Amino acid sequence: MLENFVAVELLKQLGWSRRKCGLFHFRTTSGQEVDLVLEDASGQLVGIEVKAGATVERHDFRGLETMAAAVGKRFVRGIVLYTGNVAAPFGERLHALPIHCLWA
Repeated sequence: MLENFVAVELLKQLGWSRRKCGLFHFRTTSGQEVDLVLEDASGQLVGIEVKAGATVERHDFRGLETMAAAVGKRFVRGIVLYTGNVAAPFGERLHALPIHCLWA
C-alpha cells in the first residue's frame, strides 16, 4: 500500500515538474526488481525502492545495485524511501531518504 501511495505521489509531482520523466518498474528475469524508476528524456534513470520499515539495511539496495549494473552510465541515483527520519548515504549514488522528503 505504501508503494502505491509513493507511486501516485510521484505521478502527481511529475504532472507539474519542469523536468519531464516517465515512471516505470524494473525487473530482471531472475526476479531482482526496483519498485519505481524515473527516466528523463535523455535516458537518465533514478531507481526508487519503497520500504515500510523505520530502518534501512545494506541488503535493501540489492535491486538498485542490479539495476545500476544493468543500465551502466544511465543510472544516476538509487534511493530507498523509508519511514525513518534520517537521510543516509549507502555508497556511490545510493541513498536512504525518509518518505517525507517527497514534500521537502
